[in-house]
Amino acid sequence: MELPIWVWFAFIGFVLGMLALDLGVFNRKAHVVSVREAGIWTTVWVSLGLAFAALVYFWQGPQKGIEWLTGYVVEYSLAVDNIFVFVMVFAYFGVPAIYRHRVLFWGIIGALLMRGAMILLGVELIERFHWILYVFGAFLVFTGIKMFTQRGDDEAVDLEANPVIRFARRLLRVSPEYDGQKFFTVRNGVRMATPLFLVLIFIEFTDLIFAVDSIPAIFAITTDPFIVFTSNVMAILGLRSLYFLLAHVVDRFIYLKTGLSVILTFIGVKLLLIDVYKIPTTVSLSVIVSVLTVSVLASLWATRKGGPREVPAEEHERLVGEVERQG
Repeated sequence: MELPIWVWFAFIGFVLGMLALDLGVFNRKAHVVSVREAGIWTTVWVSLGLAFAALVYFWQGPQKGIEWLTGYVVEYSLAVDNIFVFVMVFAYFGVPAIYRHRVLFWGIIGALLMRGAMILLGVELIERFHWILYVFGAFLVFTGIKMFTQRGDDEAVDLEANPVIRFARRLLRVSPEYDGQKFFTVRNGVRMATPLFLVLIFIEFTDLIFAVDSIPAIFAITTDPFIVFTSNVMAILGLRSLYFLLAHVVDRFIYLKTGLSVILTFIGVKLLLIDVYKIPTTVSLSVIVSVLTVSVLASLWATRKGGPREVPAEEHERLVGEVERQG
């Protein structure tokens, strides 16, 4: 069913309104986001996501509602993997906690624009070339297997050697110091980018990489552009608050990547079988939720009191930073 254009504008208006409310009212002044505040905002975004799923359910029917919820869960769970990268990048560049919300806010804006463009491209490719779904499926299976075999890799990463960072440093004049929460500053009459802008560039790049996995994954659930776009957007919008909520305990989710690898492989197989047997969306949702639940509970059990030591946020970042600099 083709939706009227006003529905798209209404959703985009809602998103812009929520972002304006976030930046212009609740986070007008830079501050350290507390776990309590992050928990409240995470609850708000998840509640909005579930409410939207219910709206689609009663508006377009049970099948569409379940597709939306499944797509949302897939995108939200895959987005959690970004948090590991955020923790590493913020620690490596020594980003003060008070400025992290600003970086993630603009990172989310860029992510929404990139995701929108990639979804439009994906929809167009699928409409023109049905066989592209097999390519997506094979890629997801490959990614899932690769993630599973590399899930225990703890090698230090030298971000300064990353091609994106190296290219940015060659292209831009970069100040050696931060200037508050500014992305650009003026030193000795010369306009320069701050290290905070390098962090933003890297976060945008990592989201682009993650989108290469997540966009094909949701096409295994549905090819309805409205459901694909809105479920993606709602999942991404809740990522910032989820980071501030989980950053100090992210090391406890030791089996999360294993669960995500299983989910990606399952979704890839679903795409490869799409013309042979269509796995019901309800089955897909059950499998995804079950795998996520088991991986999270197993992680929490393995890192319970008496298991691996839970490192406080600041201590974790200091240790990661030392490892990165020595690596």
